[in-house]
Amino acid sequence: MNREEIRQTFEAYFEKYKKTEGDRTSWSAVWADYSTAGKFEINLTKCPRGTRFKLFADSRKLGEIEGWEALLEALPQLEKDHAGLFDTRSFFETMKEMV
Repeated sequence: MNREEIRQTFEAYFEKYKKTEGDRTSWSAVWADYSTAGKFEINLTKCPRGTRFKLFADSRKLGEIEGWEALLEALPQLEKDHAGLFDTRSFFETMKEMV
């Protein structure tokens, strides 16, 4: 799956499953992928501050990434740092199946 397909898949998932963060200025959708090594989640939030991604490994927050380009650039390193837990292809292919 290339970068544009990843973005389109996550955007389509977001539009279908987004929930408000309270005041209807912030919306988010979270996707989790499970493996024998555990759970990896990415929460996509769109708010007045922009598009943000919150990353979690086994429910522990790893950090936040601001913007699509930064997320797409970070994916290879995430795979390396969380081998066995995060696989870009698996993560987004299973998301695409839900859309």
